[in-house]
Amino acid sequence: MRERSIGDEVVSELSGMGSRVRADVSLAPFTTFGVGGPAVVLAEPESVAELQAVMRVAGRHQLAVVTVGQGSNLLVADAGVDACVVVLRGGFESISSDEDDPLTVVAGGAVKLPVLARKTAAMALSGLEWAVGVPGSVGGGVRMNAGGHGSDIAANIVSATVVRANRNADVEEVPAGQLGLGYRTSAIQSGDVVVAATFRLVPGSVEESEAELRSIVRWRREHQPGGANCGSVFSNPAGDSAGRLIDQCSLKGHRIGSASVSEKHANFIQADPNAKADDISALIVFVQSAVQDRFGIELHPEVQTLGIYSLQRTKTVSGPESHR
Repeated sequence: MRERSIGDEVVSELSGMGSRVRADVSLAPFTTFGVGGPAVVLAEPESVAELQAVMRVAGRHQLAVVTVGQGSNLLVADAGVDACVVVLRGGFESISSDEDDPLTVVAGGAVKLPVLARKTAAMALSGLEWAVGVPGSVGGGVRMNAGGHGSDIAANIVSATVVRANRNADVEEVPAGQLGLGYRTSAIQSGDVVVAATFRLVPGSVEESEAELRSIVRWRREHQPGGANCGSVFSNPAGDSAGRLIDQCSLKGHRIGSASVSEKHANFIQADPNAKADDISALIVFVQSAVQDRFGIELHPEVQTLGIYSLQRTKTVSGPESHR
């Protein structure tokens, strides 16, 4: 008989959640790269109370809590991660409007950003059309201040509801001014979970908003590759484009093992079927080095990691995060 693991202990203590909490689960299906090893525990809470229970039990076992949304900016180590990975379900997938303020919309942390864009457009509310092109969740989008096509989360967010990574897993409503939203960053602490966000939009036209949605979708299909990737790998340096710099290094199509720089857009890395995270991380570092050596510009990855990867020549990226 095998020795009872920490994962087994956590699953036992959360038995009321049934099959929505499991030990030793591969994370590859939960990322758009489609790579990565197992988490010690995978929990799929459907309410704040369940999430708090998961966080408290994980805390008692000194197990880090990591939240994964759509996994669209996430690279998981081949060896997996020593953590309790949370994927929000159920009530966290809801969108509601405020009866007293029809311009205000509350979206759960698990709501897909494209769904939120289409829903608010159908409500004749404008301001989130850009989100139709971002394949992430509201929770991850708030954490990294996701954006595109000239706007971002910061432009319309009023507040975020956060479950804190402390002993009691306290729930806190954080006003926009205290979220520290910057270019692809926020002040939300590692281990905290964004369970909802409130947005205030402006009156719009359903027809105009839907036309803008179609235009954004069409642009992305024309300019960005599909397949197994994480979207833009690097943030754009000030006044320049990461894709342009990589292209100027003649790296389109460059391959390391099971990973290659996209032929369509140089700031995308494509993963082969059954790819290895080690190949992807090695290619990221190679691209950084090439750009640094030619232009003297250090590219900073937007992609987050679970596991330990040296994605920059001078910086190791690791630890629990929350992901789009």
